[in-house]
Amino acid sequence: MPKLVRLYITQCLIGFGISAVFTAGLIYFDVMGLQRLVLGSSDGLLGALLIFFSNGIVFAGVQFAISVMRLQEDDRPHGGTRLPLLAQPVRVEARVKKG
Repeated sequence: MPKLVRLYITQCLIGFGISAVFTAGLIYFDVMGLQRLVLGSSDGLLGALLIFFSNGIVFAGVQFAISVMRLQEDDRPHGGTRLPLLAQPVRVEARVKKG
């Protein structure tokens, strides 16, 4: 299996895991009456599944995007060019007029 496919599957699993925790938290803490709605309705389980799946897609996409952005290879030198300064700093006195 190619490394990028393995990375994608891993990040999707992590994203859907985060979604499961997030959806469980929404239902447990009864955010906007969601617990009563899910447990009190005959279609509540379907609603909870849709919330889980929708958030899973979003969280998996964000997780994969972050991991891909961290894979960048930058060949540019870091930390400056190490060239000597051409200009020397000059001390300037600042005066304030009172009154």
